Amino acid sequence: MSATIMQSKRNTLLQIVPVMLCFFAMGFVDLVGTASNYVQKDLGLSDSQANLFPSLVFFWFLLFSVPTGILMNRIGRKKTVLVSLVVTTLSLIIPITGDGYYTMLVSFSLLGIGNAIMQTSLNPLVTNLISGDKLASTLTFGQFVKAIASFLAPVIAAWAATTYLPTFGLGWRALFVIYAIVSFLSISALAATPIEEERPDKASGIKECVKLLATPFILLCFLGIMCHVGIDVGTNTIAPKIIMERLALPLEEASFATGLYFIFRTIGCFLGAFILRYVSPRVFFAISALMMLAAVVILFSAQSLEMIYTGIALIGFGNSNIFSIIFSQALLASPKEKNEVSGLMIMGLFGGTVFPLAMGYASDFIGNQTGAVAVMCIPVVYLVYFISRIRKV
Repeated sequence: MSATIMQSKRNTLLQIVPVMLCFFAMGFVDLVGTASNYVQKDLGLSDSQANLFPSLVFFWFLLFSVPTGILMNRIGRKKTVLVSLVVTTLSLIIPITGDGYYTMLVSFSLLGIGNAIMQTSLNPLVTNLISGDKLASTLTFGQFVKAIASFLAPVIAAWAATTYLPTFGLGWRALFVIYAIVSFLSISALAATPIEEERPDKASGIKECVKLLATPFILLCFLGIMCHVGIDVGTNTIAPKIIMERLALPLEEASFATGLYFIFRTIGCFLGAFILRYVSPRVFFAISALMMLAAVVILFSAQSLEMIYTGIALIGFGNSNIFSIIFSQALLASPKEKNEVSGLMIMGLFGGTVFPLAMGYASDFIGNQTGAVAVMCIPVVYLVYFISRIRKV
């Protein structure tokens, strides 16, 4: 019996490693915040024009998430993840050919489509490997792996933009080459990994999926995901701009703010994977939401680098476990419609279009980044409200 258990754990480990590599590839979508700042500088774009890039990436979550949930019922979760990785790899190859405005629009569109398919299918795939009581912590560990890719993006871009080593004339766009290689490795690893999936959910259409939003708790979770990603994309987009505006630092130095956000988000995901095994989701969620509330108050008036960094770090840590807690709550609330619920939750990543775009227009209207911080208060306040809605699992 003991040998059987050990063999089972070994098999699960061999399966979970390629899946976690896919979570790393999932993090490539967060390079859009860093890339949009470099494109803005290269092409001389306004804030609202530059913020169109991250908004465009997450616009595709609105269109592709629910259809992906239906696709999983037909071809399976693993095959759907492989489709997403192929699209992601293509999106990373395109910028190597040039960095024109329309070239980057096409690249970011494909990146958004690939990530929408991946996030919809990869999270339910984990449920084939991990039991329900460990789901939140496992998804959080996946977010930790994803956050590593997110953290590395601004670091690699800044290095490539300033290094004396040859980057084949790509400059900061060498980031896309590196991530394209990793994406290809993810395809190879997952394709070679056998994963036994549970039988597909009952056949359903878009109408049946969207009807789930009529369930109050599912709707609240959907809005929570919108707020989480709005804060996430908004912060890694405006953080360098706040520093450049208030302290007059160049982009290459100010871009560390994005890296700092992902450092603390990575730390938060790593610690959360263990903390959630011993602390209730509601308590940990409450601490996280209140940290972000304190952060936006700081960012309204902070004029020193230390205080700005403090606000960014608090948002990074606070926002690190929001997604996994809300997502697992939604899946456990409707266990018979996992694929459909996953599609709806990932459609909520459309918040990455709504909030950053609103932040760009608000900052252009007011003339500084205070307008963007004011818009960010909306999703933060909602997450504070959501504390009272979290269920015991």
